[in-house]
Amino acid sequence: MSLIKDIPELVNANVINQETADRITNYYRDKKVSPTNKLFVVFGILGAILIGLGIILIIAHNWDQLSRVSKTVIGFAPLVIAQIICGYVILYKRNSTAWREAASVFLFFSIGACISIISQTYNIPGNLSSFMLTWVLLSIPLVYIMNSSVTSLLYIIAITYYAGETGYWSYPVEESYTYWLLLLGVIPHYYILYKQKPKSNFMIIHNWLIPLSVIITLGTVANNQDEFMYIAYITLFGLLYLIGSKEFFVKQKTINNGYKILGSVGTIALLLSLSFDWFWNELSTKTFGFSMISSAEFITVLILLLFATFLLISNMKDRSFKDIDPVSIVFMLFILAFVVGLYSEYAVILINLYLFAIGILIIKEGAKRDHLGIMNYGLMIITALIVCRFFDTDLSFAIRGVLFVLVGVGFFIANYSMLKKRQKEDSV
Repeated sequence: MSLIKDIPELVNANVINQETADRITNYYRDKKVSPTNKLFVVFGILGAILIGLGIILIIAHNWDQLSRVSKTVIGFAPLVIAQIICGYVILYKRNSTAWREAASVFLFFSIGACISIISQTYNIPGNLSSFMLTWVLLSIPLVYIMNSSVTSLLYIIAITYYAGETGYWSYPVEESYTYWLLLLGVIPHYYILYKQKPKSNFMIIHNWLIPLSVIITLGTVANNQDEFMYIAYITLFGLLYLIGSKEFFVKQKTINNGYKILGSVGTIALLLSLSFDWFWNELSTKTFGFSMISSAEFITVLILLLFATFLLISNMKDRSFKDIDPVSIVFMLFILAFVVGLYSEYAVILINLYLFAIGILIIKEGAKRDHLGIMNYGLMIITALIVCRFFDTDLSFAIRGVLFVLVGVGFFIANYSMLKKRQKEDSV
């Protein structure tokens, strides 16, 4: 860019100082990334993964014929080579994203391969969860030493698998609480991305992967008070939705806002599953003692409620009550339904009313903002609710058919009206 070329001249003329010149240069260097460079990064990462997998397959084919010494050398060789490459990158290719990411990915998989080979060769006792824990603990420094976002993403995937192994598949032998501490290990890198490269592809993928990881893992805290996990999940979805409603995320494309999409879809999906009688029939027969206060599920609910309520209050500042997003307050309303459900099975009616009201309000919001996507989302919620009642009531097939026809007509009229409105505005 011509502006970059003119910066030395501007510094010499004392128009800007050197610090400002460096900031301008870094800004445009980060902003302007050519498609060629992006492809180089992608193919570099894929190349590192394929090389690692190829080496593993070659070794696996001839594994039984190798001596213990040969196995040990093979176990450490990729690790040593990967560290040498990383050292070279730090010294000479520090500013190359492709080199940094490819070298980091190679070393990440080399660490796992080395641990696995040495453990098998020398019969070191352990299980899959301890292997995963050792792997991620040795890999987390890579994220910061190499400034590697791909390693950060692989780390999140690995700790999610670790949480699943300990909290789901090995339960109740092991606990997965370590996951939450491990997740904190990647938050500083996420914050650096937020400050330095807020619109980068790596940031966007983190915006999807982190909430998805938390959603998958939250269920591992369930123990004896499983009913409270429904409050925990609806509150988590509300929290994610509120995070996605912050100004930083709202300014981005909708598809890039993983927090808001997962929070909204998760809330609606959970409400739809609870719009049937099965959960409330069981809940009304349950009795809870004071011991529930010390349960992991109850404590989890309190923590999530604290954060979600704080964000809700923060988002409601300078807004009138009529401007409140209906999905953002569902977690508060669900607690009311849950309390009612402890004493009566009629709480299911509240859930159905919530869903119907949310659908109508979203349709109204879509019409107000002249946004087809939002309006159709509200219509889809109403349609999903009708489908659920299709399998849950004793209505005749004729009445059910009429309901579907009415919803279909509603889809057509709403979309047609909005498109006609746009055409009229464009012709003015």
